[in-house]
Amino acid sequence: MLAVIQNDPEVPLGAFAGYLAEAGTRYTTIHPYLGEEFPPLKDITAIIVLGGTMGVHDTDRHPFLVGLKSFIRACVAQDIPFLGICLGGQLLADVLGARVTSGSPCGEKGTLTVRLNVAGRADPLFAGLPEEFVTIQWHNDSFALPEGAILLGSSADCPNQAFRYGQSAWGIQFHPEVDREIVDCWARWSEKTAPSVDDYLTAFIAGEEAYWSASRRLLENFLGIARKL
Repeated sequence: MLAVIQNDPEVPLGAFAGYLAEAGTRYTTIHPYLGEEFPPLKDITAIIVLGGTMGVHDTDRHPFLVGLKSFIRACVAQDIPFLGICLGGQLLADVLGARVTSGSPCGEKGTLTVRLNVAGRADPLFAGLPEEFVTIQWHNDSFALPEGAILLGSSADCPNQAFRYGQSAWGIQFHPEVDREIVDCWARWSEKTAPSVDDYLTAFIAGEEAYWSASRRLLENFLGIARKL
């Protein structure tokens, strides 16, 4: 069973839900911020940890993060295929001992591009993606590369966009799962600053076709990896 961890009511599975339905992939969504318990590891074939407005260090305000970090640590120890998106990637980096910076100068928002390096172009998670692809960024924090991890991709403002640890754990800073509704929601968090909500949406819609292609392929690759391991 694929387990999806949703950490925030306004950071859902988005377009990935439709992709999973089309693929006929069964999954369960756990909401730890509501007190829902994590499933036994023996029942999990892969895990996706989504983003959230909180940071990895906000355990006082969001105590569920303590249990989530333990859960991620156990998943990695058992080589369960893992994909951490934005906060999920930061949590992976954190449990692996890397520094996660709050209010980082590497923060990004909007429709931007990620460029794969040589290792990224050869990595199974990014198989079939172009060297530079369109995605959505929405983060104030950023992760350092964990010791022993392999850097896979960067952006103009954030050098650590994707990494792999071992053979089955990936952390990414960008968002491949969003749709128009999510972009609209997140843009309203920042509507008092430039660009406007309409600007964010216009930019996303302009790059939507390329975005859907890359994000769908990334998820398909992850599911394929999970089937093989």
